[in-house]
This record gives sequence, C-alpha cells and structure tokens, in this order.
Amino acid sequence: MRVFAAVLISLLLVTPTFAARCGGDFQTFVSAMAQEAQAAGISRGVIDSALNGVTQDPGVLAFDRRQRGTFNKTFEQYIATRVGPGRIKTGQAMLQRHASLLSRIEQRFGVPPQIIVAIWGLESDFGKGDLGRMPVVRTLATMAHDCRRTELFQGELLAALKIVQRGDLPLRDLVGAYAGELGQTQFLPSSYIKYGVDFDGNGHVDLRHSIPDVLASTANLLKTAGFRGGQPYGEGTANFEAMREWNRATIYRKTIGYFADRLAGR
Repeated sequence: MRVFAAVLISLLLVTPTFAARCGGDFQTFVSAMAQEAQAAGISRGVIDSALNGVTQDPGVLAFDRRQRGTFNKTFEQYIATRVGPGRIKTGQAMLQRHASLLSRIEQRFGVPPQIIVAIWGLESDFGKGDLGRMPVVRTLATMAHDCRRTELFQGELLAALKIVQRGDLPLRDLVGAYAGELGQTQFLPSSYIKYGVDFDGNGHVDLRHSIPDVLASTANLLKTAGFRGGQPYGEGTANFEAMREWNRATIYRKTIGYFADRLAGR
C-alpha cells in the first residue's frame, strides 16, 4: 500500500473549481472532463487516447474507503515492518552506487543523500518494488467522479493528462497505485508537474525509469517545502516540519529520519 497518498492527499495545493459535476452518469462526467482538459490546453489526441472508453473502477473506491487508520501501530512496530537490516544494507549500497549523483543533488537542492535514499527505499524499495499497476487515468477519473474530493481529483486527472501532453511519459506508462501515485517515489500527478526535474538532461521528466530524475525531483519537493541543508531533521525541527509536504503523518516522517540515520551509520 502506498502510504504517500494515504496521508498526503489532503495537503496538495487547493485546486480551482471545475465545471464537471461529480456523481450521476459516469460517461457524462468523463465528457465534461474532456472539455475541461481541452480548455486547459490538452490536445484532442491525448484526450481521446486517454479518456475514450474509460470506465469506473469500483476497487479503487473500495480501497479508498478502507484506508482510514493506516498508521495504527506504535513507532517501534511500524519501523520493524519498514526498516529491517536487509533494507538498510541495500540502502547503504544505493548511497555508494549513486554517490556522485547524490552529491550533485545535495549541492543543488540542499537535501542530504540519506534522506533521499530513505524515501526512495520506503516508497518503492529503491525502484525495485511495486510501483503500482493501476491505469492512472481510470483511477483518477473514478476518484474525481466520486463527490467526496472531486475538485482534488479533477485537478489530478488534468495533471496526469499534462504529463502525457508534455511527453514525459507515454500513456502506456501512466500506471500507478490506488490514488494515482506515479514513479519510484510515488508522486501524485500534480506533484509530478510541480516538482519534477529533468536531471538527466534528456528533455523529459521520467519518474518511472530515470533515477536522476526520481532522486532530484524528490529533493526538489523537499527544498521547495522549506528543507534546509546542514540542519537537523529529527522530530521538532524545521526540516521535520518541511517533510509534511511529503507526508503529514508524524510516524512516517520519524521513520524517514530513523532510516536516514541508519543509512548514515548513526
């Protein structure tokens, strides 16, 4: 389960009021979203390829309704399931393997390597774990049609279409988790657009396949949220508060810090 969306979902930027009316006939709603996308500058080709034939996914709504109380363990119980010796060993190997890249990222964004690698490990087991298999457009259309957070997910759906429009990912790679999270550190589409960095210089932000883009974008999110290099990041610090933009749950941010300290040999 992707904890990123489970607790961050309500923290994203406030979305504007959209014209598509939630509830009612799903295809009518999708047609209204197509009009919104066109008004936002999305090409007809992208809109048609993404939205034609899209259907609701009842499993997405069922999963969303089950998510309450995700963090119902003590800190000690939680880290025992997320930060074991094997993951620490792999994380230390990632620090060494990508030392030059992480150094360049730290110079630019001020986020220490162990924090970035800790997040990478927790979100997708350093890109080797489950990145999600859900078609993002279908997921977001389903969530946007549901009236509980329609404006939020209408905004995410438009952001997902912009990712395709920009050429960052083809539609076939627009797959993710149960709230539309994408890539190796599980960005929601709006965060992908806002914080994504083309750090490998190929003209695209690819958070599924490009490790430089993944790690630099993660650092950029934290820097933009106020994370400052050379400062402590434990509970009660300004950097700990800055990590709320990543995940508002205290236990998850404590786990990031704990994991980072283990990676740094502390």
